[in-house]
Amino acid sequence: RKQDTEYSTSSSDEEFESKPSLTHKAKRALRKRRKLEKETKQLIKQEELKRLHKAQAIQRQLEELEERQRALEIFGVELERELRGEADSGTKDENQMLHEWFELVMEKNKLMRYESELLIIAQELELEDHQSRLEQKLREKMAIDGKSKGTVCSSSQGQTMP
Repeated sequence: RKQDTEYSTSSSDEEFESKPSLTHKAKRALRKRRKLEKETKQLIKQEELKRLHKAQAIQRQLEELEERQRALEIFGVELERELRGEADSGTKDENQMLHEWFELVMEKNKLMRYESELLIIAQELELEDHQSRLEQKLREKMAIDGKSKGTVCSSSQGQTMP
């Protein structure tokens, strides 16, 4: 009988010892999840800052581009007046002015293509930012749902176990 008693005592001790290890495992898992969430938030913040810097750089490039286009426009208006004979062309002949005018048009078209590219990149950044916000909302909702399930599970486990 002593052996049976000892056996049941040791069995009960093992169960008692395994319960704290489960809580230790749960705490470790919780710490790991929190650390992962913190790292994820830091990465999201870094990506957000990168997008912000890119957007600012694009904005500066667009402003510079606009200035160059204005300067070309002013030069083009003056050149057109000279071609029409409304302004003093000085020593320039008509072929030289036409050549300058076509180069001006080519430069203006090049700047317009570049502007289009910048606007597309800016739109991509906006979409990436929007996607990031949606992913963050989804993670938050999943975390809330997970906490609700955890509460429901723990309360149902508490009810089933005396």
